[in-house]
Amino acid sequence: MADYDLAIIGGGLNGVSLARDAAGRGLRVILFEQGDLAGAASSATPRLIHGDLAVLERRGFWRVRRALAERRIWLAIAPHLVRPMRFVIPAHADERPPWLLRAGLFLYDSLASRNGLPGSTTLDITHHPVGNALKRPFGTAFEYSDCVVDDSRLVVLTALDAAERGAAIRTGARCVRADRSEIWRLAVVDRGHRRTVTARALANATGGWTSMVAETVLRQPQPVMAATQMSQIIVPRLFDSENVYVFQNNDGQLIFARPFERDFTLIGTVTHAFTGDPAIVAMRGADISYLCEAVSRYFRERVAPIDVVRTVSGVNLTLASARGRDETTLFHARRGKAPLLTMFGGDVTTSRLRAEWAVTKLTPFYPMSPPWTAGAALPGGDFAWDRFDTEVDLARDRWRFLPESEAQRLVAAYGSGLSAVLGEARTREELGPAFGPRLTGAEVRYLVTREWARFPDDVLWRRSKLGLTMPAADCEALAAFMADLT
Repeated sequence: MADYDLAIIGGGLNGVSLARDAAGRGLRVILFEQGDLAGAASSATPRLIHGDLAVLERRGFWRVRRALAERRIWLAIAPHLVRPMRFVIPAHADERPPWLLRAGLFLYDSLASRNGLPGSTTLDITHHPVGNALKRPFGTAFEYSDCVVDDSRLVVLTALDAAERGAAIRTGARCVRADRSEIWRLAVVDRGHRRTVTARALANATGGWTSMVAETVLRQPQPVMAATQMSQIIVPRLFDSENVYVFQNNDGQLIFARPFERDFTLIGTVTHAFTGDPAIVAMRGADISYLCEAVSRYFRERVAPIDVVRTVSGVNLTLASARGRDETTLFHARRGKAPLLTMFGGDVTTSRLRAEWAVTKLTPFYPMSPPWTAGAALPGGDFAWDRFDTEVDLARDRWRFLPESEAQRLVAAYGSGLSAVLGEARTREELGPAFGPRLTGAEVRYLVTREWARFPDDVLWRRSKLGLTMPAADCEALAAFMADLT
């Protein structure tokens, strides 16, 4: 008998979504990630939960409707991570005419019926706060509802939910060989120790490494895949409103600029074909200039490459022969050979649904419960999305030493599970040493013991974004503190 029903290689969004779905259906699941959860493309997404206006423009109505249905589900099951916002598209004289934008957003609203979010509207931004940051020629804009998401925390909390349902999550564990017969026999180097694991089915969810793992580890043929690099830039905050701007660039692309971590603005996304090692992906200077020029067409304050404080890049895969982005899962099984799932690419919005479809492909091989993830909250997400501010107020009532900005960050990260981090502390000093103004020893200890954090970057860039403001001396102190915990 095999050790597990399903072994998964890769701890990005696809991998952990498979683990959560399968574990909740009663399967014995183990996941191997050679680095950290969300260590690559899953922490470099556009960070949007949306129907995608670009897909609507290409007449992908069914895909948009399906994505908007998923948006409603995410708001219900992860209200701390997925936040509704108002998106604003200024009308530009050289781009899409206003009537086309108005009609497109009307259709967008219709495809998202009964979602509880405000519909689209037309704004005179010469007399509206969203126009304050824009150049004067822009007088009309169109506002609609969509959502933003903390992508890397979504990965971590999905893995945490999978673990709470029985899945074994192994970070720092690299699968070096997989032999296929009636079961899979995996050779794994797990934090320096070699072990053998057997599984009745295997999933390759290694993101940008999918083809390489298929060729060198699994030794299984794969179709030709195309790699695409996605990149964003982070600059100091450019505007005071809590809207997301959607700018039409002169090449027809839509560029998003959104508030990010209080003091910054996230701008993206630019994509292009990629060749090379996904582990060392870096943003090109031309791509930085492209995004700076795109937003400088609209903002009063010109954005230059020198203003960029950080770039974010990742590599995603698509089938070279695929006409759309829906074909992201391959399944192979034949007599005498254990099943193989290959899951790659795709967006954040439909990740839950993709995993549901993929795990369902295994139902002919062993019995399992029906799909369930659409109705089960992620850890900390057991409150209504429109009660986020109430959760912040409750946190400040319980832990009176928390300033509002810190309470907002903590609730956005942990939701109703914040007590597992702060416990019964009555003063900030009871939370242990401080690393910068916003990170405490208690939070770090929780992230190490419960959320698989091993190194400072795991805490500062994936389980939070505090690396944007953390002084170098505090980073060194954090590294020493974490070394003592592990």
